[in-house]
Amino acid sequence: MPKTAPSSAAPLIVIDLQTNMFDGRFEPPIHDADRIAERAGRLIGWARRSGRKVAFIRHDGPEGDPLAPGASGWPVWPQLGQTADEPAFGKSVGNAFSNPDLAEWVAGQGAKGVVLLGAQTDFCVAATVKGAFAEGLGVTVVSDAHSTLDSDKERAPDIIARHNEAFEGQGVRMATTAELVEG
Repeated sequence: MPKTAPSSAAPLIVIDLQTNMFDGRFEPPIHDADRIAERAGRLIGWARRSGRKVAFIRHDGPEGDPLAPGASGWPVWPQLGQTADEPAFGKSVGNAFSNPDLAEWVAGQGAKGVVLLGAQTDFCVAATVKGAFAEGLGVTVVSDAHSTLDSDKERAPDIIARHNEAFEGQGVRMATTAELVEG
């Protein structure tokens, strides 16, 4: 775990915490959904209080998908309280940095790093970690504020733990919600 907090210019990037990940209408909610939403809310509050910028990422699924633009599962989860001045960037693949507007926005903050949380650990969070590194950014992942669904072969808590270990091995700075919010 880090002994220092990420740079104050490092924005908080909330990946794919969309209605479909929580409401259970089309698939089960992500693992530990209520706690993930609560931690995300605390982290968003921390970012705002510390003058850090916040951006939301929305996965844009194909037509007919619960995450298709305009579909009921597509909006950012309302309980997160996204404000009008907090941008949302769309993407249609795992890596949020596939949208060049996100990289431009991060650079516009004067940031040399990002703080990541969201869904799904083994898909979009992992791909965005790689994408941030490809942009030359330092990466902090909030180890208890990302989640996924069970797979056919592995339970979600095991997927999350395995990825936290892998992220750390890749040079990601790992921090818990409490370390950031209370640190």
